[in-house]
Amino acid sequence: MAVTPRGTTPEPPDARPRLTVLSGPSGVGKSTVVAHMRKEHPEVWLSVSATTRKPRPGEQHGVHYFFVTDDEMDKLIANGELLEWAEFAGNRYGTPRAAVQERLENGEPVLLEIDLQGARQVRDSMSDAQLVFLAPPSWEELVRRLTGRGTEPPEVIERRLEAARTELAAEPEFDETLVNTSVEDVARELLALMDVV
Repeated sequence: MAVTPRGTTPEPPDARPRLTVLSGPSGVGKSTVVAHMRKEHPEVWLSVSATTRKPRPGEQHGVHYFFVTDDEMDKLIANGELLEWAEFAGNRYGTPRAAVQERLENGEPVLLEIDLQGARQVRDSMSDAQLVFLAPPSWEELVRRLTGRGTEPPEVIERRLEAARTELAAEPEFDETLVNTSVEDVARELLALMDVV
């Protein structure tokens, strides 16, 4: 029988943190919230995705992405080495399973920022993951954010809005919903859900 020294509290049997997945429609501000949160709490580990996309100027292998060939991505998928993966704009992206599990086993809080399709795959492959949906304050605000850039043709904007409607309809599938009225507030709420203080 383990004896706990006086003045200390025993660790709960499963003190390992849960994987937290942040998802939501395009344009809702996921990346902005995550960047703010990690500036204040760099101990939160943000998973680095593997991608078949070519590096952009300034991007580093292993920092921004793991840049892999199509053949390497095929092998990762076939061997079940990705928690989730998706194809986007002709390139494939995926979350390496081993790195996530290793960080969780080390007791580190782990965050994935992924799309709806990826969040559903994580739920299937890691049922104890905590899925958090980031919602816009209103549909009108999301439309404003998606159309406000003014750099995309109308048909691209329409496709984005159609995808956003589908993504918003999936909100009930998530464990928690945070409304992005303020980046600071949402980052604080997300940290609380992850038990990071």
